[in-house]
Amino acid sequence: MRFVRLHAILGRSLICCLLLVMSMSSRQPVDARGQQGERSRSNTTARAVRSEMLVSTDWLAKRLNDPQTIVLHVARERAHYDQGHIPGARFVAWSEITATRSGVPNELPPVADLQKLFARIGIGDTSRLVLYGDSSGLSAARAYFTLDYLGHGARAALLDGGLEKWRAERRGVSTEPVEARSATFTPRVKTDAVIDLDVVRDLSWTAANVSAPNVALIDARPADEYTGTKPGDGVARGGHIPGAANVFWMQNVESRENPVMRSPAELRRLYEKAGARPDRKVVTYCRTGAQASHAYFTAKYLGYDVVMYDGSFFEWSNATGTPVATGMERQ
Repeated sequence: MRFVRLHAILGRSLICCLLLVMSMSSRQPVDARGQQGERSRSNTTARAVRSEMLVSTDWLAKRLNDPQTIVLHVARERAHYDQGHIPGARFVAWSEITATRSGVPNELPPVADLQKLFARIGIGDTSRLVLYGDSSGLSAARAYFTLDYLGHGARAALLDGGLEKWRAERRGVSTEPVEARSATFTPRVKTDAVIDLDVVRDLSWTAANVSAPNVALIDARPADEYTGTKPGDGVARGGHIPGAANVFWMQNVESRENPVMRSPAELRRLYEKAGARPDRKVVTYCRTGAQASHAYFTAKYLGYDVVMYDGSFFEWSNATGTPVATGMERQ
């Protein structure tokens, strides 16, 4: 969905009324897979955790010889794969799932390029996909977001703990490259998985000015970048998008060395504190869309309705007329 800047035309009071109506009418039914009675702070029934989005090392170890289970090793450098990967894993380079557009790095490449990539490495339309990689799971999360955007997220999952946990358990690795036969990969693009700057303008105003907004903006950068103390490479004006709360993506996992996801209860408390609710749209962003991918994965795993602002703060801070907030306050 795409908003226009109604408040600039109709005035602040009218958009508040409109957003309230939209918030009430857009609530979706409870997930058919069932709930466990967990309640959010807004007294709205929490959505069920999408447990299928995360698989354990034990689960994967039992399926390494299953032709319907395809493992992807996602990393910035090929050396990370060549030095040892899970047997049978296929390599995906970070540069193959990101592109620079209009000067903004780490954007989604053209759909045709992504289709060629996944077809070339043998990703068809039916296999179960398991993702892991470098940077404590960050690259794998970006690959998940990419597949979800292409309409294949329902059959993809992250390997909980990644290669770090696999090695710690002394499971076997391979240095032999995997050559896969090409397959037919059909994009089913979810255009509503990504939003642009103009939409974020309106959502930012709502999050910063409406007492009970129907949106939660999540900034996945470290706290010093969120506050503006350390702007980050390419950021013209340090700070954050007004109305956004800070949840550094590393808070989603136990540690860099042991990137196992925290428990759903811990994660839900963290994201609820940042404003996430079952009846709110969650929007993730960071500097260039990398860290936001992990926040996107986590929010979706928790059952929230989530989208990503892929241009992120790099684009926002360099744009004309976009307000920037500093310090720990959201506004």
